[in-house]
Amino acid sequence: MRRRTYWHLEALGRKPTEYEIVSSQLLYYRSRGFEVKTPIGEWYARYQERSPLHCRDWEQFRDPRETTYAKYTELQRKAETYVDGLLQSIETTGHDQRLGAECLALHDRLIAPLRYPMHGLQMVASYVGSLAPSGKIVIACAFETGDEIRRIQRLAYRLRQLQAIDPALGARAKDHWLREPRWQPLRELVEQLLVTYDWGEALVALNLVVKPALDRLWLGRFGDRLALAGDEVTQKIFHSLAEDCAWHRAWTAALLALVDTPDVITGWCGTWEPRVAAAVAALEAA
Repeated sequence: MRRRTYWHLEALGRKPTEYEIVSSQLLYYRSRGFEVKTPIGEWYARYQERSPLHCRDWEQFRDPRETTYAKYTELQRKAETYVDGLLQSIETTGHDQRLGAECLALHDRLIAPLRYPMHGLQMVASYVGSLAPSGKIVIACAFETGDEIRRIQRLAYRLRQLQAIDPALGARAKDHWLREPRWQPLRELVEQLLVTYDWGEALVALNLVVKPALDRLWLGRFGDRLALAGDEVTQKIFHSLAEDCAWHRAWTAALLALVDTPDVITGWCGTWEPRVAAAVAALEAA
């Protein structure tokens, strides 16, 4: 009897779903090794294979949303249509002309510099995906990376709108990020995260510790502060972006529930939580 096309899913005893078909057993090198021996092989051996984060079978992981490319693009099409409508309403209603000096100052000091740490988080999500030991995790990280790029792009677009009111707004954002004291704990945190090479620690630090705290601060408290200052539209945009972050937490929780080494997760959280607390405290004081 000939083997079926998706023979590795025969144990299911049923017709596999689209998600199961497109996400299962994608990383051939996990069982066969790399076809060509290069220095990158030792990198994977050290930071993926020998990671203290263990699981009997990473293929057991299942994204709670079962996100495929088709599903992702449809979800984001709806979300982007909503945000596009908000941004268009700013143009048609003259919203920004009514913003006061306090609100513009908040955008200048606290929102414009966010592009830099957000880009750092996007790069870490990409790195985790490149070293993840299962195709299902790779896919989740790839879509999370897309979500992070969405945040950066929407923030940059909003900044450009505000520059029609104040051309100098955001001009010193890079200088704020590099030198202003309130940003330095966060800058140090992001730079430490960018050189965390173990894929398991990078995942735990990013999605279990760093991003949840910063997402609450940026998309929650910063958004609320802008609304109090008169910019409720930006707060609504932040709420849309926060829906992406809720999924990041959900798939990470589903993955980490499978690990055989929960004490490792606890140890990493103990290392990263004080760093995040210091970064959040410095920005909250602003």
